[in-house]
Amino acid sequence: MPVSIQPATPDDVEVLTGLLLSDAAARQSADPVLWKIDADAAEKIETALRSAIEATAPPFRQQWLVAEADGAAVGVVHTILLPVPPIYAGEQGAPGLIMEDSHVAPDAPDGTAAALLAAAEEDLIGAGAEILLISSATGGAWEAVVADHAYDPLTLYLAKSGLARAESHASVRKARTDDLPGIVTLSAEHRQILFDLNTFWKPHAEADTRFGNWMGKSLTLTDRDMFVSGRGGGLTGYAISQPATPLHFPPAHDIGATGVIDDFYHVATRDPARDGPGLDEARALLGAAEGALADRQNDAVIVVCPAAWTSKRRLLEDAGYATAITWYIKR
Repeated sequence: MPVSIQPATPDDVEVLTGLLLSDAAARQSADPVLWKIDADAAEKIETALRSAIEATAPPFRQQWLVAEADGAAVGVVHTILLPVPPIYAGEQGAPGLIMEDSHVAPDAPDGTAAALLAAAEEDLIGAGAEILLISSATGGAWEAVVADHAYDPLTLYLAKSGLARAESHASVRKARTDDLPGIVTLSAEHRQILFDLNTFWKPHAEADTRFGNWMGKSLTLTDRDMFVSGRGGGLTGYAISQPATPLHFPPAHDIGATGVIDDFYHVATRDPARDGPGLDEARALLGAAEGALADRQNDAVIVVCPAAWTSKRRLLEDAGYATAITWYIKR
């Protein structure tokens, strides 16, 4: 049975909502805490679909493509042009990202997933993307498709649930305004390691200034907590815990009790291949960020880690984290 693929229209919203609810249920069965389904999941999916399909001036470019066989929708794929964070150079423009909320019905014809992936790639390349990314939940249906299409792991999102308040550590405390220069210095080291691991993360020429300004603003925001480690005036690490965002969680999921530790760096992991001194302090810094989320009644957290950063990944795994989402890359 041949499959046809075309951009979704408002007439597709109802059937696509059903497909995406099934997609969310599959994730929830793998991890009920991280992938909790929202009480208003159907309404939120429909709103997200209509917003994307009907928008006349969207904040960023996105597309929903629907696969049909014998007149019925049997799959959907969601693409966006991912805005480049201001601390990165973005010399190749906005990368194209195939989102996690893409799904193929169990009774879809063989090859539907591969056809959707190819259509998504064509869509993004046609929109100007020179780098392609794809997000897949661990154990999800997209993993097998990705494996056959020359994508390499780029970023891991490691998750943990059952958060608890951490014990205090003499070298870890809340960040202050006078810590900003030290945090910026550590961030520059962090960014260089990222770039050495993959040129995708090439820093912007004004990254220090931009990052410093954002950190200064972050200290004033009440929805996050910032921590530093170190003794005697010198900083050895920093961590920021904050609310999760829809970028990593499809709209069907309730992310109200999920946090993210995105900026997390300690010099004990400055060598990506092996552990360095100070691991106990690094663990305490991570624990402080976790504890802050627990205090805010969060049930789960994800921490961002480059796939090639072995020492950082090992630190997280030793602390009870496991990879929940992987972003893959193809140039």
